[in-house]
Amino acid sequence: MPAGVAAGHPATTEVGLRVLAAGGSAADAAVAAMLAGCAAESVLTGLAGGGFATYFDASTGEVTCLDFFCSVPGLGSTTPAAPMVPIKISFGGVPQRYEIGASSVGVPGIPAGAGEIHRRWGRLPWQRIVAPAQNLARSGVLLPGAHARTLVSLAPAMLPGLGAAVYAPDGRLLEGGELLHHPGLDTTFGILAEEGPAAFYTGRIGAAMVSEVAAGGGVLSPLDLSSYRVMQAPVSSASFGPCRVLARADLNETIRTIAALPPLFSPLDLASALLAYGSQRLGDTTNISVVDSAGNACVITMTLGIGAGVWLPGLGVHLNSMLGEGELIRPGTLPGERMASCMCPAVVLDPAGALVMAIGSAGATRIRTAIIQTLTNVLVHGDDMTTAIRRPRFHPVSVDGSRLVHLEPGCDPSHFTGFKVQHWDRLDHYFGGVSAVGLAGAAGDPRRGGVGRTL
Repeated sequence: MPAGVAAGHPATTEVGLRVLAAGGSAADAAVAAMLAGCAAESVLTGLAGGGFATYFDASTGEVTCLDFFCSVPGLGSTTPAAPMVPIKISFGGVPQRYEIGASSVGVPGIPAGAGEIHRRWGRLPWQRIVAPAQNLARSGVLLPGAHARTLVSLAPAMLPGLGAAVYAPDGRLLEGGELLHHPGLDTTFGILAEEGPAAFYTGRIGAAMVSEVAAGGGVLSPLDLSSYRVMQAPVSSASFGPCRVLARADLNETIRTIAALPPLFSPLDLASALLAYGSQRLGDTTNISVVDSAGNACVITMTLGIGAGVWLPGLGVHLNSMLGEGELIRPGTLPGERMASCMCPAVVLDPAGALVMAIGSAGATRIRTAIIQTLTNVLVHGDDMTTAIRRPRFHPVSVDGSRLVHLEPGCDPSHFTGFKVQHWDRLDHYFGGVSAVGLAGAAGDPRRGGVGRTL
């Protein structure tokens, strides 16, 4: 099993590799890359977001899933939140309605999640893990072309408030290859290194969040922040040929979908199984997959929603918009309780319990589509990881009772009897963003500027 890192930005991957080379564990490298991604991949994620992690311990064979997703605020609040601000955005011509503003901000989980992963499985000092992200925040990073194309879609959420100075510093949106810099974000990482994740929950960054959200009519309170805890989620598994796929039970039921597939399935079988569960929500995420030299694996998927358009002055932090994705709040969810998510960081084990692959994807409801097709390409067709992730994908949806399948160039429409067909002219962000490391190598998804490398 090669040691390696796959992530959604070259700088994120490089940070993880350097930590591995310095003797860090898979958890050390994944957390360092996770924090680096909050500087390098801020079109997709940020420190005020949330996510999930799956960790494989090679010495025991144990798989652990951690939930550090956003919680619903409002503990102890008696003041109704001001209305959220509706916006319309489009991914690849597919329109979606979102809501942003201070009232869309959920309780963030990324700082607590980073701290908990490091506490459980890290071995390098915390300050060593945070330092690379602080350096990236200080210098800025080059914006990949794939992220620049995403920025065009997300501009209505990214440009309000201080966002215009970050993403359109000369009055126009940044383009691929230009410098992305968040003034003040290095200060935030410095506080995080010095005070630990508590700075976001009972410290000065948390106080700044409460103040900004309150000024905009939101209900995030000190009690919401101080009550936040990382949770351990049950691990689900399903057979995929002779292997097992292990992950949390997500909103789109990835593991259940895999379990429902016949032993030898066609693209039509898979499309039909994908339509049996879940919704068609878009959204924005990023993923990091790491395997260390001992065979331990850590996979982290995280998101900011699309961003609330609310920033912390002088700290370079864009707050999440998770409450603006209403279907992620299940009926009966109370303040302090977790929102739902389609994120599904996973590991694949062979019949002896040894690691075959660490894999995850961005892409909301296309996450499981991208993961299952990549698994098929590697485990059934024998692809190396780069080829498997680059292969064209399809994604089925149900529209007004009709079955429609979106096809990237190279997908054969004759496989999808009974489906209307929507042809795409390119490999696109819409079809997710896989990053994976395993026996087949390491690779990130070109659809989202991803890179994978081994030591």
